[in-house]
Amino acid sequence: MSWLWAIIVGLVLGVLARAVLPGRQDIPLWLTAIFGILGGILGNAVAGWVGVGNTAGIDWIRHLLQLAGAVLIVALGTPLYAKVRGGSRRTA
Repeated sequence: MSWLWAIIVGLVLGVLARAVLPGRQDIPLWLTAIFGILGGILGNAVAGWVGVGNTAGIDWIRHLLQLAGAVLIVALGTPLYAKVRGGSRRTA
């Protein structure tokens, strides 16, 4: 069941990251979910290093770090996906 939650949360984080970033990200939904999962993992690791991984109540700082990780992964992964895919589909 934890894998299902990781996919759901990763998808939500990836979609939020795409909404936060300016411009259009030409990546498929499955890659958005993967980038979101990776961003969530990165955010959890940073929260653990900083010492805010587990707090009383809602872990707002951890969630913000997860979103920041997803934004970073989407921002770095989108141009990489475009290069692997054969160039950008955007028109100037």
